[in-house]
Amino acid sequence: MSPVHVRAEPGDFAESVLLPGDPRRAKYIAENFFDDARLVTEERGMLGYTGTYKGEPVSVQTTGMGSPSASIVTEELIQLGVKNLLRVGTCGGYHQDLQLGDLIVATAATPQDGTVSSITQGVPYAPAAHFDLVHAAHHAAESAGRRTFMGPIVSSDLFYDPEEDPAQMWSNLGVLAVEMEAAAIFTIAAMHGVKAGCLLTVSDTIGREAVVRIEDSALKDAVDNMMALALDTLNALN
Repeated sequence: MSPVHVRAEPGDFAESVLLPGDPRRAKYIAENFFDDARLVTEERGMLGYTGTYKGEPVSVQTTGMGSPSASIVTEELIQLGVKNLLRVGTCGGYHQDLQLGDLIVATAATPQDGTVSSITQGVPYAPAAHFDLVHAAHHAAESAGRRTFMGPIVSSDLFYDPEEDPAQMWSNLGVLAVEMEAAAIFTIAAMHGVKAGCLLTVSDTIGREAVVRIEDSALKDAVDNMMALALDTLNALN
């Protein structure tokens, strides 16, 4: 029986899956990076594709925005036999050294959200990326000569944060950036004994005089580069 939201059958997805939030990005990845890509699910517009990259099977599945949506997709992909989950997305950079277009390999994700707290029933928990994915991503980025930062991020429920200066608070704690899904993905993966990681491209810098947004053409180039690195990261696990 197919899962409720990711309408697919065991075998439709490869063991390694990229997780972008945006269905258009999932489609773009499949069409531009996969060989022999095929659509395996489109339930609720949450597009998923399977193909190959450098001869190895790989899939991409939309998570939607925020931890509640990402947690549903993560649970159901694991039900379908997925073993390696790699979030690929954009983020707001908090750290003063970050520049637009920089790559972040997340080592952990502070859960500033309600989903992880609900899963753990309020017990304090520190969601972390699996070392194998962090290690493989670091070496892929190093080999490509990509400007890369490694460290913790924060996953927030809010895109429009009412906090007056969140960047100051989080950067003082060594947190590099903010996004909205990784903490839930890390938590659920750990609960089921599968591997999860997260690569992010800095699309905004936050906490300087004003929020600065990357230009669309520069974002496309940076994200394309991140996708190739993400796929090389997953292939390194085979």
